[in-house]
Amino acid sequence: MQASQENAIPDGSRLFFNQPLGDKESYCWSCIQNVPHYQCSNDVSIQGLHLSADTFEQHCTLESSSGTGGSCAARNSPSTTASFSTNESGVSQQNSLSYPSDVHDSPDQTSGSPTSESYVTHKLRELETAMLGPDLDVLNSCNNGILPAGGNSQISTETEKWKFLGEVISRGDLMEGLCICARFLEDGDMFTVDWLIAELRGLVSVSGEPIQRLGAYAVEGLVARLASSGSAIYNALRCKEPVLPASMELLSYMHVLYEICPYFKFGYMSANGAIAEAIKEENRIHIIDFQISQGTQWITLIKALADRPGGPPHIRITGIDDSTSAYARGGGLEIVGGRLKMLAQQFKVPFEFRAVGIPASEIQVENLKIQPGEAIAVNFALVLHHMPDESVGTQNHRDRLLRMVKGLYPKVVTLVEQESNTNTAPFFARFVETLNYYSAIFESIDVALPREHRERINVEQHCLAREVVNIIACEGVERVERHELLGKWRSRFAMAGFKPYPLSSYVNGAIKALLGKYSSKYTLEEKDGALYLGWMDRHLVSSCAWR
Repeated sequence: MQASQENAIPDGSRLFFNQPLGDKESYCWSCIQNVPHYQCSNDVSIQGLHLSADTFEQHCTLESSSGTGGSCAARNSPSTTASFSTNESGVSQQNSLSYPSDVHDSPDQTSGSPTSESYVTHKLRELETAMLGPDLDVLNSCNNGILPAGGNSQISTETEKWKFLGEVISRGDLMEGLCICARFLEDGDMFTVDWLIAELRGLVSVSGEPIQRLGAYAVEGLVARLASSGSAIYNALRCKEPVLPASMELLSYMHVLYEICPYFKFGYMSANGAIAEAIKEENRIHIIDFQISQGTQWITLIKALADRPGGPPHIRITGIDDSTSAYARGGGLEIVGGRLKMLAQQFKVPFEFRAVGIPASEIQVENLKIQPGEAIAVNFALVLHHMPDESVGTQNHRDRLLRMVKGLYPKVVTLVEQESNTNTAPFFARFVETLNYYSAIFESIDVALPREHRERINVEQHCLAREVVNIIACEGVERVERHELLGKWRSRFAMAGFKPYPLSSYVNGAIKALLGKYSSKYTLEEKDGALYLGWMDRHLVSSCAWR
């Protein structure tokens, strides 16, 4: 999944990946697009403010995220390059892989046991579990039909073990085979893991069924974990020097993903609806976006506020983004500010834009330049899961940011996150959760585009694989994809002093209209003031607001 420096491409996204895919790679859960015009339709109103599913379809595309980048050679590991290929399951290493006798010896291979952590980190994790609760959902899902802890503890002889494994492979049970391989890896049985990986490669395909496609990237995550190369692969995809032709290709992949799945539109519409409701009577508004990306989330909100009875308010947007996203934009945050200013001028909305070009985890109050008399709205759209917490080290930026924002006395704080549980779960539980979560994503893509469709292969490889490999292969600070379920986010917000701000029924109506244009297998559930977008019986994205 790694390209050469000569063919480096900018990244531009935040969720999910045929040409030979050894050339390009990316990471997703965000969006990118140049906005050609700003005509907006109005079919849902909130106190005179109009928010529309059609408007979002017209204007919002995937945006670049912090922690993203184009693909290039791994700079910290010059002897290792990796690439996805349509002809094989995944990463091919130029150097031969030598598997360590004990996978727990490396920082990239720890599975979350206290023996592999410092005493302080272990105690912090114990405290988090006591306050936020254990990862029971993941742990329960792991033990259904898979080998128990201890790997082959229910198999009395080597002969029985190999007979059992042969039966799993012969019947082509890819999901079970992947989970068994992960269990043996966790237990340190490298010989069995090596054999299983070789067999599993014959069952996966980037143009097969959803589980076969996801399996291709899961296998390469296991290989990267064995080789301690997960971090090198992930970081290699954050190169910052753009190559414009490749940039246009990646932009095309991101646009395809945005169009075929409603995940980003759901997040933006629900967050904007909450903000519009909270500031409907304010004359000076300060929106702090902790991941501004391309800024397309704010197009419909600016248009809606322009039509507000009594005239539009003065809007000031503080856009936070590190230098990585400039790679996808083709320039700094001034590009985003310029586009939004043009839009505001067109609709006669008083507008200011202030760029803060540093990582969200480093933000301090003084960076935000708060002014007296302004109503503050804070937007956390698909960004907080990248913030390290107490399980990573003593610097808990995830909770620090929430406490800092609470001290600003905001009118509303919006949160959009992937509904997955990969933060503190040990390796095997995290592996099973990753398969369960991303299999639903791949199934939803499967409905939208044929399996042999070239764009579908590119979208999955350039957008999803990077996340999957990072979650499976990396540990400690090198694992940056650290999702939490909304239940844990609720606990964090409550501990920071926030109270829930229920989303408006008008927002629900707009999102239902949006989902009507997609597969009937998408689900929308409102629960305890929050919204959940799902695929069949699996929640995939959650959205809520706080004050």
